[in-house]
Amino acid sequence: MSAHKHTNRLADETSPYLLQHAHNPVDWYPWGDEAIEKARSENKPILLSIGYSACHWCHVMERESFEDEKIAGLMNEHFVNIKVDREERPDLDQIYMNAVQLMQRHGGWPLTVFLSPDLVPFFGGTYFPPEDRHGMPGFPRILSHLADAYRTRQSEIAEGAAELLDELRRMSMTRESDEPLTVSILDDAARAVAKTFDPRHGGFGGAPKFPAPMTLDFLLRTHRRTRDPHLLEIVTHTCRKMAFGGIYDQLGGGFHRYSTDAHWLVPHFEKMLYDNALLSRLYLHAYQATGDELFKRIVEETLDYVVREMTDPSGSFYSTQDADSEGIEGKFFVWDEAELKDLLGEDDARLFSTFYNVTDEGNFEEENILNVTRPAEAVAADAGVSVEKLDEVLRRGREVLFAARERRVKPGRDEKVLTAWNALMLEGFAEASATLGREDYRAVAERNAQFILENLKDGEHLLHVYKDGRAKHKGFLDDYAYFVSALVTLYETTGTLRWLQEATALCEKMIDEFWDEEEGGFFYAGRSGEQLIVRTKDFFDNATPAGNSVAADALVRLSLLTANEDYRRRATTIFRVTRDALTRHPSAFGQLLGALHFHISAPKEIAIISGSDTEAGESLLREVWGRYIPDKVVAQAREGDEESARIIPLLQERPALGGRATAYVCQNYSCRQPVTDARELALQLEEGAGADS
Repeated sequence: MSAHKHTNRLADETSPYLLQHAHNPVDWYPWGDEAIEKARSENKPILLSIGYSACHWCHVMERESFEDEKIAGLMNEHFVNIKVDREERPDLDQIYMNAVQLMQRHGGWPLTVFLSPDLVPFFGGTYFPPEDRHGMPGFPRILSHLADAYRTRQSEIAEGAAELLDELRRMSMTRESDEPLTVSILDDAARAVAKTFDPRHGGFGGAPKFPAPMTLDFLLRTHRRTRDPHLLEIVTHTCRKMAFGGIYDQLGGGFHRYSTDAHWLVPHFEKMLYDNALLSRLYLHAYQATGDELFKRIVEETLDYVVREMTDPSGSFYSTQDADSEGIEGKFFVWDEAELKDLLGEDDARLFSTFYNVTDEGNFEEENILNVTRPAEAVAADAGVSVEKLDEVLRRGREVLFAARERRVKPGRDEKVLTAWNALMLEGFAEASATLGREDYRAVAERNAQFILENLKDGEHLLHVYKDGRAKHKGFLDDYAYFVSALVTLYETTGTLRWLQEATALCEKMIDEFWDEEEGGFFYAGRSGEQLIVRTKDFFDNATPAGNSVAADALVRLSLLTANEDYRRRATTIFRVTRDALTRHPSAFGQLLGALHFHISAPKEIAIISGSDTEAGESLLREVWGRYIPDKVVAQAREGDEESARIIPLLQERPALGGRATAYVCQNYSCRQPVTDARELALQLEEGAGADS
């Protein structure tokens, strides 16, 4: 490595994104004491550049500016240059992204921020071109101007920075609402979100279009309570359109990041672990609610893709796959018509191309993204073949094309392991294992939980990131909240008490590390982590759910399972603190609305005690997980399991009737007759759907 004429300090890092910049002529530092000390002792401003490995424009700015000797010279002369991987340090990203949004009214990556030596931002933006163009000043001009301003107008810059710092601190202040938390909040939110629905293509608004799995999940919950058919239509129509669009990988399974157009055809081609975690759960819930086999197929293909391409032999999950291969965005995923004829033969290629919308002129830069625009019945009828024959041709064609695609140069993969994203994915595998009866998915979920507990814990503290055998950075709120939630689900789906015990211990640690005793809610960074210029709180559910939203949901579920009232009180505080913002901007709180729905509704408390006949216990569990009951907790144990009964009051004094597996369903402080028959359990579970649950 050091034989290269430029190797900077990033060469010792584990982040693939930082390592990509290790040979730039820029004298990059990783974030840390050495760089900050240098800025202070030399009174130099800091140039902070934040990005991530799957980010297209980050690579463009690197090619144009950071690999350019002249521009690097300017950077090295006037600034202390720090490079950060936002996925490794989301705490830094959050603070400095907020700052740039305040300054410029928009943000994004690459994030380029200029800080005083005491780390307060005074100027920032996103991508800057290497020379003036499209009305944007070139990066060299920005560098010279800011270096000069810092030298000659330092007190003025300090004043502006102090004002910005005040503003950043205000952004994290919260106040509890006195208004009641009622079901009308949920109904108003669902109505407001539904207004932006695109009835033609599905999804919300125009281009670019994001999948919004948390918002769709909330609408599905609301439909179960209100039976409003329009809400179900929004969810199922959107799920179908995405499943048939280019945003979904028709050959390999899994979802790309988002669609650049309004009809889900041309995606940003990177695949993120968190999108696939959230979307596989949305499709699982849609399958539970409708029984539509399409949704089940999408769940299985997506989870199978994660097992195949995003799972390390250790059982951990990788973070992302890039959009680009061989320097060209989407190259791995697109096809031309001639290629299909070569691979499939004239007749099969004609049918395959008709179904997957492949044409000579192409639908993306003269190539084709596979997508489905018409039902199989219509395509078969037009071609004069049976649907069975068409299905056979399509199945064969997908196999041949997938095998051919595997021989191409694959997109880069970011193999670092993030606790929060792993937890989201593990929760998806756990729930799918119970719903679909897939033991292999259960094994994936349990191995992943085991990996995190063994490799991403330091004493009682969770850590944030793992790569090349090294775990580092104290965990953030998302790491704790997502993992607590995942462990609760893993307990509910497997009945293994250890997972609930781990969840409770981590929940206590989360409260200790992050809870704001004065104003309520959880801070993003913990008390024992690095103290930055502000302690932010995040309540917005963006591409990933806010830690506060997931924590609120996990606290309510844990309070029901363990009868801990303190957990419920803290969750209620989060709902009160966010109530006003949530009513004003419901589409920014999909996850939190779901958690509030759980809190306000009367969740079903289901206990299953298995007797000597384990098969009977399995059939009762299949009833519970095979249907859509979003607002529930599930406890299970074998008869005579005193430890489980001690921790989980739902299991106390609950015998297996006549030695047979028995289900107990309680709701609203009253319990139904215990049942041993799956059909009777089904009736109890469906009772009240559309009224109170």
